[in-house]
Amino acid sequence: MPEKKITASKDSERRMTKPQVPKPIKTSEPARTVASRSAAAVAQPLDAQKQLSTFEAAMKLFHARKLQDARELFALAAQGPERDVANRARLHLAMCDRRLQEATVNLGSAEDYYNYGIALLNTRNVSEARTHLDKALQMAPGSDHIHYALALAQALGGDIAGAHDNLKRAIELEPRNRLLARQDTDFAPLANQHPLHALLYPEKKGW
Repeated sequence: MPEKKITASKDSERRMTKPQVPKPIKTSEPARTVASRSAAAVAQPLDAQKQLSTFEAAMKLFHARKLQDARELFALAAQGPERDVANRARLHLAMCDRRLQEATVNLGSAEDYYNYGIALLNTRNVSEARTHLDKALQMAPGSDHIHYALALAQALGGDIAGAHDNLKRAIELEPRNRLLARQDTDFAPLANQHPLHALLYPEKKGW
C-alpha cells in the first residue's frame, strides 16, 4: 500500500512539472513565443475554411496595394489543403513579388522607362506598360520608337483611337514604322479596324 502512494506521488509530481515548463520559457525567451505564434499562423491555412478566409483577406490587401501584407497572407493560403485556392494564392504571391521588385527599379531616363515599359508589355501587363511608356514619351516626345511602343500598348488595351494617333506620329517620324506595324503580330488582330487599317494600308484607298 505505501508503495502505491509513493508511485502516485511521483506521477503527481510529473504532472505538476509539465505545466510549469512553458512558463519560464515565455517570460525569459520571448523569441520562442513569437515563433510559436508564427507556427500557429502557418497551421491555420491547413483548415480549408481558414485557408479561404486568409486568401480573401489577402485579396483585399492586394487590391488596396498593400503588397507586403498581402504577400504574407498569400504565402499562408498557399499551404492550405484546397488546391484551387492554393494555386491562386501562389499565383498572386508571384504577382506580389514581381510588383514589389518593380517598385525598387530605378528609372531615370526616357530609355529606362521605354525599356521597362517594353518588358511589362512582353508580359502583357498592359496598363503599367502604358504608364511607363507615357513617362518615356513625356521625356522624349520626338522618339518614334516610343510612339510606336505606346501605340502597341494602347492597341492591346483597346484604345484604338490613341493607338492610331501614336502610330501615325511614329510613321511621320520614321516611315518604315508602317511596314514594321504591318508585320507585327500584335497589331495583326486590329489591323482591319477602321482607323488603323487606313493608316497601315493607305494605298488601298488610293492615298
